[in-house]
Amino acid sequence: MVFTESEIAYLASQRLGRLATAQDDGVLQVSPMGFSYNPTLATIDMSGFNLVKSQKFRNIARSGRAAFVVDDLVSVEPWRVRCLEIRGVAEAIADADAPMIRLRPRRIIAFGIDEPDIEAHRLTVHARDVN
Repeated sequence: MVFTESEIAYLASQRLGRLATAQDDGVLQVSPMGFSYNPTLATIDMSGFNLVKSQKFRNIARSGRAAFVVDDLVSVEPWRVRCLEIRGVAEAIADADAPMIRLRPRRIIAFGIDEPDIEAHRLTVHARDVN
């Protein structure tokens, strides 16, 4: 299994993430993106307005690499953050009816997802490589 059950539930509860790509000259770009978890492929699929014409789409078409972060602030009293960072191989799919960016995880870093009852400063980072 690529994602844990709690990570899948977390992804299903969120609607927006941030996609990081790199331009030809190495300049980094971060873009907010709507997304969905694809359970059949265990991928993160992203779409958006004029996606094929976007810089992020061209960056991925060229490099095939991206990172995606989904995070939220559960509370401020006490301070409680949850975060899922997904790094991997990205594909720019220029389908005329449904263009998308598909991210295949190669590294997953989770924080605050599997430990809902642990005090915030005692949370641990759970990082793993995915084959």
